[in-house]
This record gives sequence, structure tokens and C-alpha cells, in this order.
Amino acid sequence: MKLKRIAILGSTGSIGRNALRVIDALNSSPVARDSSLKETKTQYEVVALSGHSSVELLAAQARKYRPKYVAVTNADCVEAFRELIGDLDVEILSGPDALTEIAELDEVDVVLTAVVGAAGLPALLAAAKKGKTLAIANKEPLVIAGELLTGTAKENGGLILPVDSEHSAIFQAMQAGAHEEVRKVILTASGGPFRTATMEEIQNVTLEQALSHPTWDMGPKVTIDSATMANKAFEVIETRWLFDMPMEKIDVLVHPESIVHSLVEFVDGSLIAQLGLPDMCLPIQYALTYPERVEGIAKCLRLEEIGKLTFEKPDLEKFGALALGFEVGRVGGSAPVVFNAANEVAVEEFLAGRIKFVTIVELIEHCVNKHDVKRRVSLEEIYEADAWARREVIECLKQKAF
Repeated sequence: MKLKRIAILGSTGSIGRNALRVIDALNSSPVARDSSLKETKTQYEVVALSGHSSVELLAAQARKYRPKYVAVTNADCVEAFRELIGDLDVEILSGPDALTEIAELDEVDVVLTAVVGAAGLPALLAAAKKGKTLAIANKEPLVIAGELLTGTAKENGGLILPVDSEHSAIFQAMQAGAHEEVRKVILTASGGPFRTATMEEIQNVTLEQALSHPTWDMGPKVTIDSATMANKAFEVIETRWLFDMPMEKIDVLVHPESIVHSLVEFVDGSLIAQLGLPDMCLPIQYALTYPERVEGIAKCLRLEEIGKLTFEKPDLEKFGALALGFEVGRVGGSAPVVFNAANEVAVEEFLAGRIKFVTIVELIEHCVNKHDVKRRVSLEEIYEADAWARREVIECLKQKAF
């Protein structure tokens, strides 16, 4: 029996919780349980977990999965967590380097990261230097450090597997041909809640409207990113690095049913797509079981129940964040760092009710245009560009420039 030893960074979030559900199902399948079966069997061991402030949930996970290590990244919550699991034989890590310590563990084969923002980037780089398999669910690491991260993994024999549904779809479709045979990669987008809205209607969008996604159930920040289509801009940039794909070969189609998760067009005209219900368990499972496919908990798609699938070109004038994403992807260097950081702060301001919906993209565009781009960036320069963009957004708002 094979053993895959997993560390889940961000285990208390939606992706982390679903990853544990997937692991439960994989470990309880007949193939995993019955050693007499001749099929190749894999057991999945949870070696390490991490959380930020949801200590009660993290403690419950620690009791169920008995990991050797648990990281609590919020220093104010460490003692509360320690009290909850004081009887367990587990090493508690905390402080700024806790995630990196987990990522570097010899006992860990696969690092699945779903940590919000750029907080998990040093840990991913550390895992890449160790030649580990990285299963990346959140967009920020590849957006802000795509060249650095993919280059580090390649140099050290590491493997990056996408967990995001669109990139998992591309990864699966790419198995149908050689890299040089790809003519185009097509990311699909739901279009969010404002796909059919007019420019005038978008000017007066409320927070409640922006948080009402028609297809996916996500956290508030990602839901707003979907509403502005900044999330698709991030995915365009990720695609550039994940698949070593020039920007001119990357396209986006709006697909409101969210059934076709992305497509790859090959030079012979074939379009290979991956279809499935909007359920993150399937891409999570594929990243964990790759290169194998096994029965899982994701519900099977029934096309006769869907009826029809529709596609349309995105309105780049209405969704300026997406247009800006293509531009930033072409520029590269520190430009995507600024895009991401400015967006994070602007979304926080919108969620707090301090700016209008349309101001989010206006602030991003201002920062991208003002920034002095560095073409090849180190980790230190990434942090510098990130901090500059955050300061710039706050300064603009203080001066009431927007």
C-alpha cells in the first residue's frame, strides 16, 4: 500500500474542510481498506494542519485526524488552542515561520495550501525547494510570484498541481496532447451577478447585490472578486505561469452555467473540455490522487438535467479588472503584485461600506499605472511592491482622490 503524507495549510477554511472530507472518502473506499485487492492502493495521512483563529474547529480537526503538527498562525489564539488539545500528542507551531516549518518537514509529501492572501507564499517556496508536490488552491501565490515559484519547483524537481477548478480543468485537458500542440487555453467565467447588468446599473451596485453569486458559494472576498471579474484576471495570470503559456494563447469565455470549467484548443482544431458540477471536491481529489483517478464524493454530472450550455465573450469595457489582468499578465514582474495588493485593500474598503463598487477597479488601475515595474522580482521585492500598493490605496482614500 502506498502512503501519501499531507499537510493542509488553511484547514479551517472551505477548501481545507473539503480536502479533509475528500481524504476521509479516499481512506474509507474499498480499495483503500481491503489489502487483498490487487489494485494500486493509496492511504492518505494528515501529518500537519494549520489555522489562523478558528481554534475550536482546528482543535476538533486535530482530535479527529491526530496530525503530528498543528500551526496556529494567530499568536493571540495559541494558548486557547493549547488548552483545547492539551491531552493530545501534537507539536504546536506558531509565529511567522510556522507554515514554512510545516512545508519543510521530511514527513510531508504533499503541501495543500488554501491560506488566504500571500501569507502562504514563503511556505510554498520552501516546499518547492524541497522538491515536494504543491497543491495550490488560492490564487495569490501564482499571481504575485508565478515565475519565482514555478522556477523554484522546476529547479528542484517539485510538482505544482492546481486545485482551483478552472486550472484543474486545464491541467486535465492538457493530458490530451503535447504542450507544443496547444493552440489556445480558454478559461471559463460564470460572469458573476452582473453579467447582464448595464454600465449604469453597475455604478450603483450595493454590497448585498455584489455578494449574491448566481452559481458558487464562496467567501465574501472571492465573491466580490467574481463580481468585478478580478478573479478571472488572477486566473489569466496564473495560467501564464502554471502552464508556461504566452498571454496571446490565453482567452476567456463567459459560461453562466459553470459546468464547463475550462477548455484547451489543440492545433488540429480539437477542443478538450473538463465538465462537472460546481463542486470543489473534484479538483481537490484530482490533485491528491494524481496521476490516478478513483471513485470519490463529488456528485456526477447529468447533462440531460442541465439541458443547455451557453457561452459568450466577456465585456471588457464593463469588466475593466479583466482587461487590466491581461495587461498586467503581459507586463509581468511586479505588476501582478500591485494588482493583487491594491485589489485586496479596495475590496476590504468596499466590504466595509467605505467605497463604491466601481471604485475597486479604479483604485487598482491607478496603482498599476503609477507603479514603477520591476521585471524580475525576488521575494523581498515582491513584499516591497505589495506594501507600496497597499499604502497607495490608503493614501488615495485619505486624500479623497476617489
